[in-house]
Amino acid sequence: MTTPGPSHSTSYAIPTKHILTKAHLAAFQRSKTYSDIFGFIDELNEDIVGKKLTEAGEGSERTRPLIDILNSVHEIAESTPPVDNKLSRFGNPAFKTFYDKVGDASHELHTRIPGLPKEAIQEVEVYFKESWGNKQRVDYGSGMELNFLSWLLCLAKLGLVTKEDYPFLVLGVFWRYIEVMRYIQSTYWLEPAGSHGVWGLDDYHFLPFLWGSGQLRDHKYLRPKAIHDPEVLDEFSKDYMYLSCISFINSIKTASLRWHSPMLDDISAVKTWEKVNEGMKKMFVAEVLGKLPVMQHALFGSLLPFPTPEEDPELKRALEEEGQPATDEHGHIHDPSEKGWSMDCCGIPVPSAFAAAQNANTLKGVPTLGSRPGIKPIPFD
Repeated sequence: MTTPGPSHSTSYAIPTKHILTKAHLAAFQRSKTYSDIFGFIDELNEDIVGKKLTEAGEGSERTRPLIDILNSVHEIAESTPPVDNKLSRFGNPAFKTFYDKVGDASHELHTRIPGLPKEAIQEVEVYFKESWGNKQRVDYGSGMELNFLSWLLCLAKLGLVTKEDYPFLVLGVFWRYIEVMRYIQSTYWLEPAGSHGVWGLDDYHFLPFLWGSGQLRDHKYLRPKAIHDPEVLDEFSKDYMYLSCISFINSIKTASLRWHSPMLDDISAVKTWEKVNEGMKKMFVAEVLGKLPVMQHALFGSLLPFPTPEEDPELKRALEEEGQPATDEHGHIHDPSEKGWSMDCCGIPVPSAFAAAQNANTLKGVPTLGSRPGIKPIPFD
């Protein structure tokens, strides 16, 4: 993919959902938007090979305001404490208040981005507002992470960030987003959307592993099996996203990685980071961009358009043969044949690891998550 250039369109549109069936998903996979999204991920991946988080720097005049915006979201979360919800291990109702506060602040936050057309804010901010979790379900998953990526891609398409900003977009902006999300997830006990439990890659995130393995791709000494070495994790977690994520998972789950994260344990047997990185990209294509339960929540506007039946004859033919499907009370449909890492988006609610940790600690009479700063490990069950 070539680096996105400024969009010259002045006709902006509020993003909406378009993917309801496998025919819609197939149309998306044939579209320029699909190529733009994966191409953007791949370009960012290439631009951080061999680069450390600790060497990200302070960013440019184009990217520093994005850090400022993320810091403001963190401040909103800090000023919106969780409500007393001791009887439930599921999402804390205060998240809905936080979500609304971010929505209320969103327009002003976007005015801080230099050069962002005023009329474009209504389109770009939708991706931003939907990056923090689902208000109704009080959960978070790879679809919300994809919304944040889409927000960055929109800024790139508008020419508000340039190719030279790409390393900082990942090592500075995206990583700050992950830090804020960890705070939100632990504060409001967001349920993992579509989690596979121990059989998933991570309860919430995917891209830190994809880009994190990209960082390490050419490392002279560290190999994938190094994730099992506590000294390596202590020394290098500050520099590399992948290792930081492993350390984080270890900090909230007990037992060995083999038991609480067998997929990550299996991946550690791969010989090189290059193979891990390529595998992560293929997995993202299959389990995020290629999964109906995830992509039914994807949003499309003028900057990231969805192909019309007139633009995609195969889609037109499929819709004429099958008709438009009826959605359920969630606003979409469910396909029981869909399986994989992403799983079903509206299945049985899964308590967050943070909620389970507090419950375990309360039973043991030890300090709870609410006392911070430590998030205690949970017993494997």
